[in-house]
Amino acid sequence: MEEAQMPDFVIVTGMSGAGRTEAMHVFEDLGYYCVDNLPSSLLAELVRVNESTEHEGGRRRLAVVCDSRNGDFFGDLEAELSSMREAGVSYKTLFLDAADDKLIARYKSSRRRHPLCTDGTTIWQGIQRERLMLMGLRDRADYVIDTTDMLPQKLRSTIRGLFATGSERKGLAVTVYSFGFKHGAPYDADLVMDVRFLPNPYYDPELRPLTGLDAPVRDFVRMREETIEFEQKWHDLLDVVMPGYVAEGKQQLAIGVGCTGGQHRSVALAEATGDYLKSKGYRVSVAHRDLRLAERGHDVQRESDNVLDARAGGGKEA
Repeated sequence: MEEAQMPDFVIVTGMSGAGRTEAMHVFEDLGYYCVDNLPSSLLAELVRVNESTEHEGGRRRLAVVCDSRNGDFFGDLEAELSSMREAGVSYKTLFLDAADDKLIARYKSSRRRHPLCTDGTTIWQGIQRERLMLMGLRDRADYVIDTTDMLPQKLRSTIRGLFATGSERKGLAVTVYSFGFKHGAPYDADLVMDVRFLPNPYYDPELRPLTGLDAPVRDFVRMREETIEFEQKWHDLLDVVMPGYVAEGKQQLAIGVGCTGGQHRSVALAEATGDYLKSKGYRVSVAHRDLRLAERGHDVQRESDNVLDARAGGGKEA
């Protein structure tokens, strides 16, 4: 299933304590607009509003949790789903389940009250009530995941495998940024690449006032034999570590590329790194931390400030 085939509308339901909150985090990371604890009677209205509203970047996918916390509202969910299907609304349902003893253990550990234990009943009795209430939904669900022996990481990867096969990398938000070591080493980067070993355009009077965003500097840095060899090895390293981060369920990654001043080499190679990761299907933003501190004239300084504000503030995202 490619990203374009990811379902536009997902209803998440199932047993309380089976992992619905973790599931919604996954859908958020996949770009869904998530609504928790929505009364079933409002499902069709939510779809209508979403379809009639223009969204930046195109259609907005929805993921909605409907469960027994809704009390009397929840009993209408099956009928509401049938009505939407008859009306031509396309959706997928995900049912999360777990063994009774595991659910009891999770509730005891969290010290939270089960939503159906409102009249002095035990957790076990509340679970049996909920199972009876959800029997029909479980039978008609498109996907059922048993989370009894699942760690959160496994649940996340299972959901991504069902709903975003071929798009798992989109769940990892990657920021690649350039910086200058003379302005301070980065403290928030997961990976840091020091490119000060490459020849420095700063010592060329014609290139000094330019930046790594300018073609002459970019060519000076990237067309050299040593840089070509470096980028091949750098890409090999990224090809090893990036899938590992995805498999571990990491949701945000910062890659710092540093040179002396953060004006020439690091800027050109941060841009190249971002382009490479985008070509591999990752969701990437590129920013330049120290470009505004470059040693250039005031007119060029103002230009770099505009570039930084436009690209680092909003991000240049794939």
